[in-house]
This record gives sequence, C-alpha cells and structure tokens, in this order.
Amino acid sequence: MSTARRLRIPGLAYGGDYNPEQWPEEVWAEDMRLMTEAGVNMVSVNIFAWALLEPAEGEYDFARLDRVLDLLHAHGIAADLATPTAAPPAWFFRAHPEALPVDRHGRPLSYGSRQTFCPSSPAYREAALRIAGVLGERYAAHPAVVMWHVHNEYGCHNAECFCDTSAQAFRRWLRARYGDDLAALNDAWGTTFWSQWYYDWEEILPPRATGAVPNPAHRLDWRRFCSDELLSLCTAEREVLARAAPETPATTNFMVMYNFDALDYWRWAPELDVVSNDHYLRSTDPESEIDIAMSGDLVRSLAGGRPWLLMEHSTGAVNWQPVNRAKKAGELRRNALAHVARGADGIAYFQWRAAKAGAEQWHSAMLPHAGTDSRVWRDVVALGADLEALAEVRGSTGTAETAVVWDWDARWALELPSQPSEQVRFLELTRSWYEPLWRAGVAVDFVRPDADLSAYRLVLAPSLYLVDDAGAANLTAFAERGGTLAVGFHSGAVDENCHVRLGGYPGAFRTALGVRTDELFPLLPGETVGLTGGGTASLWTERVEPAGAQPVTSYTDGPLAGVPAVTRHAHGDGVAWYLATLPDPSTLAALLTRIREEAGVRPVHPHVPPGVEAARRRGSDADYLFLVDHGGTGADVAVAAGAVELLTGEPAAHGSVTVPPGGVAVVREPHGT
Repeated sequence: MSTARRLRIPGLAYGGDYNPEQWPEEVWAEDMRLMTEAGVNMVSVNIFAWALLEPAEGEYDFARLDRVLDLLHAHGIAADLATPTAAPPAWFFRAHPEALPVDRHGRPLSYGSRQTFCPSSPAYREAALRIAGVLGERYAAHPAVVMWHVHNEYGCHNAECFCDTSAQAFRRWLRARYGDDLAALNDAWGTTFWSQWYYDWEEILPPRATGAVPNPAHRLDWRRFCSDELLSLCTAEREVLARAAPETPATTNFMVMYNFDALDYWRWAPELDVVSNDHYLRSTDPESEIDIAMSGDLVRSLAGGRPWLLMEHSTGAVNWQPVNRAKKAGELRRNALAHVARGADGIAYFQWRAAKAGAEQWHSAMLPHAGTDSRVWRDVVALGADLEALAEVRGSTGTAETAVVWDWDARWALELPSQPSEQVRFLELTRSWYEPLWRAGVAVDFVRPDADLSAYRLVLAPSLYLVDDAGAANLTAFAERGGTLAVGFHSGAVDENCHVRLGGYPGAFRTALGVRTDELFPLLPGETVGLTGGGTASLWTERVEPAGAQPVTSYTDGPLAGVPAVTRHAHGDGVAWYLATLPDPSTLAALLTRIREEAGVRPVHPHVPPGVEAARRRGSDADYLFLVDHGGTGADVAVAAGAVELLTGEPAAHGSVTVPPGGVAVVREPHGT
C-alpha cells in the first residue's frame, strides 16, 4: 500500500457487496437504517451495474448511482466504488461478437452470465477503460468514495481464452519473454521432442485440444501469459482511475482459496494499494478453519506483511457447490474473527441483501430472505459490535519465524499431465505440512523461493517441483547461513522451463540435502508402507541414497524396505531435512515438531489447549492475542499481566482469560509485561 493511498476509514471496515439496483428505491431507506444498526461502515457498490450505467455505447445514466452514493454518505457509510467491467452488457457483445471467449476445443461461449469476454479483446479493453475513465472523472471527488474496486474476481470464469486474438497476444507475450529469439523459445520448450520445432512465430498456437499430451513448457508459459494478460487489464483500469483521483487507493479482490489457481498473485499484489481477498468454505471440509488460516497467512504475505481486506465471504451457505450447507451456531463469528486474527483490517460479505432473483438467489447474505427475525441477522449485528470493539487492532501486523515456500509456477507445473503420480497435488501437500503448525499455534508466513529469508529460523518447502537456479540458491544459502530448511519430495526436479535437472533427484537440492535418488516409486491410491518408529507413509516413495545426510526414518516394508524416507543433513552452518514421502498426519506432526524445536521456533502462546486456535498481531504498543475455540469446550488461557479482553472490555483477572465454548477472545497484552 503506497503512503499516499491509504484507506480513509476509522477502525476496521465492515460491510459487503451492496446492489441497490436489484431492488425498488423505496427499499434503500431500510437498507441505510439496517446498515447503521449492524455497524456497517463501508460497502462495495456498482460491481455488476454496467448495463444500467451505459445503456448504449457512449450513453450514460448515472442518476441512480448518484443517489446511492449520496445516500451512503448521508448515513456515514463509505463506498468502495467498483468499475463494473466483470459483466459487459448485451449490447456490447452484439456489437463485438469477436470479444466472446473460445474454449480449448474451439467452441465460442455466449454472453448471458458474467465474465464472458476474451481478456485479449481490443474491443473489450477499450470499452472497459472508457467506463472506468468516466466513473473516475465523475466520482473522484465524491465524499463517499474511499477506494476503487477494480473489476471483480479476475479470472474466475475466463482465465483462458483460445481464440485467434488470444493466439496473437500470446505470440506477442512470447516474443517479449524470449527477446524475439525463436531459437531460445524452441530450446526452452524442448521442441525437438515430437517434432514440435517452430520456424515462424505465427506457427505457435495456444495449447488447444490435441490428440495427445501437450508440451509441458508450452502449457506452463500459457498459464503465465493468461495471468499476465488479465493483470494488464487490471493495471490499465487502475492507471485510468489514478489519473482521475491520485490519492484514492485501488484494490481488486483476489481468490486465495482452495478452488482457484489461475493467477500468480505474487506478480499481482505489488500493483495494488490495498490487497483484498475473497474466501469461501468448502462444504465437504470438516476443518475449514485450517483453510481460513492458511489463506489468511498467504494473503497477509502477499500484502508484504501489512494488513489486508477480506472483500467477500459468506454469512451462511453459498450456492455453487453440489451441496451448500448453512453455517453452524457461532461459525459466522469464528470465521470472521479468524480472518482478522490473520491480518484482515476489514470484513465484508457477498452480499448485503439476499437476492430474490438471479443466479445467486440462494447465496446467503447479511440480510437474509427471512429478514431481521433470523439468526444470521442477529449474528451480523453482533459481529458489527465485535469489530467496533477491536478498532485498535487496525494496522497491527503478524510476526513469524517460520516461512512456507509457495510458488504458482511450481503449482502449475506439478499439476500438468504425465507426472509420476497425478495424486500429488500442490495445495493438499502444502496444507498437510501447514496443518500441524496451525494446531501447534506456530505463526507462518508464505514466501517466494527468491524472497528475503533473513527474518526466519525455519523455511519449509513442501512442494517445489519447479524452481529456477536463483530460487534454489536462495533457499540453500539460507541453510548455509545457519537456518533450518525442510524440503518435500519431488522438489527441485525441474527448472523454470520444466526441464528435468539431470544427475539424480531431488535435482536442485541434492547437495544441500546430502542425498541422491535414482528412481521414483509413487504409491497407488490407498497404498501405504510402514516407517521405523511405527508410522506409515502414503502417496510417494523413492530410492534415496544418503550422500552425507543421516537417515532419520526408513521404510519397514515394500520394495524400498530399509531405504531412508526422511533424512537430516548438516549444510554449512545450518541443517537441511528431506521428506522423501508423505508420513501419516501424526507422524508428520511429530517430525515437524522436532524440526521446528531444533530450529528454535516457538508457538505464539506456550500453553493453548487442543481445539483452540491461537494467532497474534503486533501493534506499536501492544500485542493482540486471538483465541478461537473450534472444539466447542472452551478454555482458560494464561495471559500477560495487565492484559485486557477487548470483546468484553474486561481486564484479564488472575492472569488468565476465558474463551467461551465455540467462542472467541481477543486479548491486548501491553509490550514489556
């Protein structure tokens, strides 16, 4: 966030998507009254209103939006004003049918929903920048507008388009990436394989449907291009708005959640004044609180350790999963405050008022179909009071001694076809390592492979299949300088072009880890092997030969009986661990506990009972300890002298605070106590 562009609202932001255009104007007065009752202080407006603002090309009707913004300002509610470019109107597609996206099978898609445009379409870009510019000029000085909301959920439905216009844009991107050197591209893509050599840039197409497995380097560059192409749209809109209102911050809502991987947010985050995220629970996840924490830690890391905004989540059920469950009693509050615990300086929902028509009519909202006589509404009002009580938390940051390596290139490359095992998935593997840290209350940052690691004692790389030379050197140098590095199987295997690093696995990390693998033995679904010490392993094994490393755990059966499964190697002034398999959860937890304790990494609180999540934010004068009871039994937790529980305003009596069953406590602990 730039110094000149900070969000100008006091305390923590609270609100949601507000879509008054869906309702008769007489409903708006009730909206204002109820928003005030709930403690709402900021709403996102205009996200899907393009068709109403511009009924014909170049013809505008701002009367409705004028009245909405004036009404919000009169009631002390700030506006996060969106450019409505996620849903172009029907007239645009009638005039520009070439702007519709095409799937990899060559089938054009139709308009009639949202985000059905080709990201490379010149006509779309021109229309989007035009409406953004008109909005910016009209509302730059409006007192309600405190932030620009650029587009909405870039790439959610149209991350890829395979049309001829996209092919031309892809070729331009490739020429820039490879310095207009076609020989360099052929080398990077390994096109001597399967007679794929290119003699002219015009021969290169997007990775459309073919009869066999696509070239992995081709497919990887395509994923990079698609992320960059959408980013170019975002930055173009942001620049138009910045010219109109130089001091107003801009954001767009990321989707750091379990089911979205289309964009490289390490490249996106520096382009925003405020990093925002949308996060929704997976109904089939029995411990979705872990996903909330992992997402929050990653978003805070994308924001450079600074606070961020939760732009969307749900009060209850969503509408787009096979089965959409409501949240249990207390879950709305726990979810929201868990995001605050991980650095969110604002909590917002989709949406303010539940829709009575349209594709999302069964999506929950702050004001449900049942109205104010509902548990959801009572919970929404109570949460507003909680966030007001936590106003002083705003601006405080997280502190972590442990970093987990996260890289979108590595994720994309790992999940391309023709891997040794399609069961190996980046997100699931990373979460399996993150989960025991979360249970132990260990603070975690996420980092790029080339990040500055000087602030950390422990760096974990659960899944880094692809890594370039600079990233690999950075991680191994961390161990050489005295840090503790732990690397998961199938990491370091290929370079940035998906070329296998020859000479044995794990490729880039062989020397630092002190091991060499000559053959991989992935396991079948459901298959396990025993480990010395009584545990089991699944998913993956490999024939590891120590080359200086000491075996810690070995296989007790199967074709690799007696072969090391986990090793430890002194490297420079530090230590490098290799996990050549996936131990069962309790064995993995014990192993990671040993690794982090040897590294000197402590939990954020030394004595938190099982079932209670602990996270800490650090302010200028005090720490804020968040305690969230997911187990439903409650707990008494020791806290520092002079501590105050902020949600009740009560001093912590007798040096402890009580976390109610299924509840939350937030404790201010003054520095120096």
